[in-house]
Amino acid sequence: MLTGGNVADCTAGAALLGRLPECEILHGDKGYDANDLRRQVEERGAMPNIPPKANRKWKNCFSPFLYRNRNAIERMFCRLKDFRRVAT
Repeated sequence: MLTGGNVADCTAGAALLGRLPECEILHGDKGYDANDLRRQVEERGAMPNIPPKANRKWKNCFSPFLYRNRNAIERMFCRLKDFRRVAT
């Protein structure tokens, strides 16, 4: 899903959750750190692993060890895009 540059990520998060397959842990970046979005993830039976924003007064549970997996997946897609650019 592609949104405009002036649209917050957490507003599109609800629509993305509708397409989410069954999972145990949902990794997201700081743009998806909203209470409503976290509640929706928990209602679907998954645990949100989203780093808290710097301005949060109450920091939610977050595992940097598990978050590294998300970074590895992002790097993989970046590499795939590089090879696509070479092929075309």
